[in-house]
Amino acid sequence: MVRYVVFLAIFLCNGVLQAEPVVRVVGLFSDAAVVNIDGQRTLLKAGQEGPKGIRLVSADSRGAVLSINGRQQRMELARDYNQGGYSTPEKQRLVIARGRGGHYWINGSVNGNSMPFLLDTGASSVALNEAQARRLGIDFKTNGRPMQVTTASGVERGWQVSLRSVKVGAIEVLGVEAVVLEGSFPTDALLGMSFLNRIGWRQEQDALILEAKY
Repeated sequence: MVRYVVFLAIFLCNGVLQAEPVVRVVGLFSDAAVVNIDGQRTLLKAGQEGPKGIRLVSADSRGAVLSINGRQQRMELARDYNQGGYSTPEKQRLVIARGRGGHYWINGSVNGNSMPFLLDTGASSVALNEAQARRLGIDFKTNGRPMQVTTASGVERGWQVSLRSVKVGAIEVLGVEAVVLEGSFPTDALLGMSFLNRIGWRQEQDALILEAKY
């Protein structure tokens, strides 16, 4: 009986020492991931070990493979792993790594049509050039409000329009104000503050974090 009690005590003690950490993958890149481990956020590259001895085995746009207490576990974006299994977070979150030129680029959609964006916190609204607007099927000259827009190259003619929806990742905002500029400027569609002000966003290390407010 005494041996049984001692064995049980050792078993329980070991169980406490080996308790699974709470892990959340909050950002996914090629061969890298932003991982939240017991509330501590860190950027891990493939093969790198982080807090609690957790190692990133591999990562892509669909998920990450982590080694947790010697066991490999594949995790999708923003799902928790602990002894109880998985749970979906309350808010949709997107982590964007700094890209070429120190800028943040992301593929999204406008009115259901794909559109690559350059995130620009200095732009007051989403901004498109004529060709981009036409490709998206936006009749800006008929439905838009003519306006003058001051840009780095001077004053340009533009049209203020309302986009039915703008979506990046799983974050979608309806009824977004945008400006269509005459000519080929901006070269890249700008995801400006008319979208960003409707969600939460912040910069951490070399990543920009977007989070739905609902």
